[in-house]
Amino acid sequence: MASSQPDPAPPRVAGIGVATGLGYGQAALLDGMWNPRPLGGVLQRPGRQLEGRATPFLGVELAEPPALLPPRVARITSLGGRVAVAVLDEAWRDAGLDALAPERIGLVVGGSNLNPREQGLAREAYAGRMAYLLPSHGYTAFDTDLCGLCTSTFPIRGMSCTLGGASASGLLAVLQAADAVRSGRVDACIALGALQDLSSFELQALANLGALSPSSRCRPFDQAHDGFLFAEACAALVICRADLGLKHYGHILGSAWHSNGQRGPDPSPEGELRLIRSALASADLDPAQIDYVNTHGTGTPKGDDTEAAALAQAGLGQAPINAGKSLIGHGLSAAGTVETAMTLLQMQAGRLHPCLHLENPVQPDLHWVRGAPLNHLPTHALKLSFGFGGMEGALVLGR
Repeated sequence: MASSQPDPAPPRVAGIGVATGLGYGQAALLDGMWNPRPLGGVLQRPGRQLEGRATPFLGVELAEPPALLPPRVARITSLGGRVAVAVLDEAWRDAGLDALAPERIGLVVGGSNLNPREQGLAREAYAGRMAYLLPSHGYTAFDTDLCGLCTSTFPIRGMSCTLGGASASGLLAVLQAADAVRSGRVDACIALGALQDLSSFELQALANLGALSPSSRCRPFDQAHDGFLFAEACAALVICRADLGLKHYGHILGSAWHSNGQRGPDPSPEGELRLIRSALASADLDPAQIDYVNTHGTGTPKGDDTEAAALAQAGLGQAPINAGKSLIGHGLSAAGTVETAMTLLQMQAGRLHPCLHLENPVQPDLHWVRGAPLNHLPTHALKLSFGFGGMEGALVLGR
């Protein structure tokens, strides 16, 4: 009988599933980290371009996911749902979750407002004949449909929920899943960073805000940075009790989750410094013990400048630093989960990927990984994620 008592040992990550513009699965991600290549191009999905706009929107789109769902289910399942099933399937098999009782497995979906593109297309398709709208739209329009899809496809019968934190959603889902395991509510909990399917409406708003790069390159922490590159992405991490004997990618040693008191996109220097210090304190570590930092690193000038300054002020100048978005673009809701997966895979490999397009760093005294992969075996890593609305999250991961 599985225990419902808290486990005193830190939770571990036992399974990883991932999809990025590099491909589906860990192998494609690893190959892209060690052999990085630009991925950006003109967005092709229906509903992604704005008629009359002088220049097309650029970004990174996924290949069609594996057909794992029965056709009758797939027909009423969004792109994000089909991708989620693919990455959850990889993570499930990787961790060997069939060995656990379904009642002791939970799910936290990171993301909100996940399907505006497909909802917009449906409104167009049924304009003038709304009486024929499929009844399934009555529940697939809600983000919680992703919980229903995953728990009906896989034997997950513990707690499930969605969690919105803008671009910090994926990392906050990891924090919430770890808390569910640590408390004894479940023995394993899947943190799913959901694909956020933007339409031309959201892309134009982000462009007007100055957050979206006009180029096909994402240049985090470079003095020529000009915004982020939108990217489709999704990842699932299986977080479990340390005493289950499942696979081991790393421990979650500490975390922090703060609000910086801002409504919109503005970062807070004081808030980010406080977040880093809180995360290290929760893991009972000092800055000198962090030997790798995986940044939020969007490529927006104000965001990069603030984050780099916070890292320097926190005393993390000795730690190698890189930014996953330079390789795969910005996965928005999924970013924190995908990049936590990247962090763990790099820790396991003893190798760190370079930051693409980093030629003139905004803080040259920091230890940026540039040019080529760096052979380095981290013991303790810090992962940061920030989101609009003052959302801030940090994880401390240990071998």
